[in-house]
Amino acid sequence: MKIAVIPARGGSKRIPRKNIKSFAGQPMIAYAIKAAQACGLFDHVVVSTDDAEIAAIAREYGAEVPFMRPPELSDDYVATIPVIDHAIRACQALGWDVSHVCCIYPGVPLLQADDLRAAFALMDEANAPYAFTVTGFPAAVQRAMRRLPDGGMESIYPQYAATRTQDLEPAYFDAGQFYWGTAEAWFSGVSPHKSGKGLVIPESRAVDIDTLQDWERAELLYQVMQNGAAGRQAV
Repeated sequence: MKIAVIPARGGSKRIPRKNIKSFAGQPMIAYAIKAAQACGLFDHVVVSTDDAEIAAIAREYGAEVPFMRPPELSDDYVATIPVIDHAIRACQALGWDVSHVCCIYPGVPLLQADDLRAAFALMDEANAPYAFTVTGFPAAVQRAMRRLPDGGMESIYPQYAATRTQDLEPAYFDAGQFYWGTAEAWFSGVSPHKSGKGLVIPESRAVDIDTLQDWERAELLYQVMQNGAAGRQAV
């Protein structure tokens, strides 16, 4: 059995009520739920939350909330792996035979169902414990600089200061959308970054929403994507 687990606690600090704040006309969490439903791989789409309002909205959009997350797993410092470990065990207690779990973060309005399918295929074909989306840095990380207290600049990696960008190894970062994993991998506590496969997606689909400025930029990108999809259908 494959399940999606969307961890959505109620105590967001930087953007209050972030997980259910209206984004382009819908609660933010609705986009994660809909992408999970659209990919067609999950027997259950579960929301792990400590918040009654989030639970109600999740159910409204077709997700299941078969348990509430305990307070000790709902503060600002709890990592993802213990939350997913708890969710799997809670689902197993219901009699579910869980084999694969995809942790889908709730703030992913640009998430594509195709990427969920492609990442699972990548993991499955390689018999890997995890798979997740990555995207390339917009500039070569080897050419990074630091700013000194007097405003001066210096190369962090001086050995690459004169190297042509096209001759440098590409570098990638976690797109922060989701992590596919086997139940055993989640139970092991091993980080997806250490043992997972990376599915490369365009930088335009990887948005990290931590501030209101991030939020506004993400809404603009979402509208561009929607307009592009509508244009292709019209043709």
